Amino acid sequence: MRSEVLRVDMSGRTFADLTEPVSAFVADAGDGLLNVFVPHATACLVLMETGSGSEADLADALERLLPRDHRYRHRHGSPGHGADHLAPAFLGSSLTIPVLGGEPQLGTWQSIVLVDTNRDNPQRRVRLSFLGG
Repeated sequence: MRSEVLRVDMSGRTFADLTEPVSAFVADAGDGLLNVFVPHATACLVLMETGSGSEADLADALERLLPRDHRYRHRHGSPGHGADHLAPAFLGSSLTIPVLGGEPQLGTWQSIVLVDTNRDNPQRRVRLSFLGG
């Protein structure tokens, strides 16, 4: 297995498209499985279309589902930080993607996106692991 860590600065943003660096990681890998994992309690990974308004739609849906206020038992940090801790339960913290000939087998409009509503810690790590087959 081959593995490396991407460092992502989320300052001022909720979404980061990781498709390009993830694709570069497996470019010479042949066939196998790629796992993308975010080892943070408040960050998430999704496969989604980007650039079409979907990011804003997801942000709005998360706000409706997990409002940023003081209703949560987990209350330290910025207002609504308890919601940050619940988002991964809905969106997930890892993705497994088949790789053929060094190319992630994503759908036409799929991008690998890091989602993080937590404003208290903008520095994120994403572990990429490739298992050749």
